[in-house]
Amino acid sequence: MAGVTCVDLFCGAGGLTHGLVLEGIDVTAGIDVDPACRYPLEENNRGARFLKKDVRELEGKELDSLFGESEIRLLAGCAPCQPFSTYAQRYDIKRDHKWGLLYEFSRLAEATSPDIVTMENVPSLAKNEVFLDFVKELERVGYRTHHEIVDCSKYGVPQTRRRLVLLASRYGDIRLIPPTTTEPGTVRDVIGHLPEIKAGEAWPEDPLHTASSLSDINLQRIRASKPGGSWKDWPEYLVAACHRSKTGRTYPSVYGRMEWEKPSPTMTTQCHGYGNGRFGHPSQDRAISLREAAILQSFPESYKFAACHEDVSFSTLARLIGNAVPVELGRAVGKSVWAHLESVGKAHAPVSRDHEHQNAQAIVS
Repeated sequence: MAGVTCVDLFCGAGGLTHGLVLEGIDVTAGIDVDPACRYPLEENNRGARFLKKDVRELEGKELDSLFGESEIRLLAGCAPCQPFSTYAQRYDIKRDHKWGLLYEFSRLAEATSPDIVTMENVPSLAKNEVFLDFVKELERVGYRTHHEIVDCSKYGVPQTRRRLVLLASRYGDIRLIPPTTTEPGTVRDVIGHLPEIKAGEAWPEDPLHTASSLSDINLQRIRASKPGGSWKDWPEYLVAACHRSKTGRTYPSVYGRMEWEKPSPTMTTQCHGYGNGRFGHPSQDRAISLREAAILQSFPESYKFAACHEDVSFSTLARLIGNAVPVELGRAVGKSVWAHLESVGKAHAPVSRDHEHQNAQAIVS
């Protein structure tokens, strides 16, 4: 059976890497500028080496060496999405240095000629000039490309997250596999069993199951909040002055509670803050914990984000979790790669490591 070796550009905490690893793809290296990514990538993905480097400084020869002597090469990555987000469109995003990272991805793909390329990003990127240039360049050098906007809840991610996924192959047509579920997971399904904690507290047996503190006014606000409701349900004296204005009334989801029987909202880098979106716990008077956010990103409960002795800030961990590619979406990409290779006679898909994934969940729960 031909093996597949991957290098993950912009690897973050290893969400995409972990999904690929669970599907039998050998990820040899993850590259990112954030040193906080080293521990989660290497600790949870044995054999993957972290390289702290700006991809703009990465040469094709060095990337080639990271693939080693693999039979089939997969180049993967999720360039930072902030400059491509809807929110960012009000700014001159071409002046943001992150804007050019997708061109660097294209440069490295052309320099190393991987057999397959995959990329994930925000949906709004699909209409952006930089993405259209990326696709054209891949096609110019011999790839067949496919991209689509994906509802992640249909691939086992228990949140209402929509993402742009691109797949490209030198072997022929390639597509993302069909949805893997017709019944999206709910908040209750995935975090309902976790121990109760209060705002500002941590569960002793899992330091990541910790929730941010709440001010007295925000504690009153969350107690007045209904699952799926908004600050419009509060008594007038609790409503913030900014929300009383005409423009402020267009943001009903801030200071909201999640609902038990629905998928969560999209996890962001601010998902640890009650006032930053619908990140209030459905029944406990607090924002969701970091562990809950990670689980809603479909990370296994056993996934480690920092060593016990490390002094890593709350906001840093939230950023790693919110920026991550959901693991189950990574698995869908991995399954798609194997399905494609099988269809062109290049490989047979290995047995999925679902049992290992389930065992890891069971050990913690």
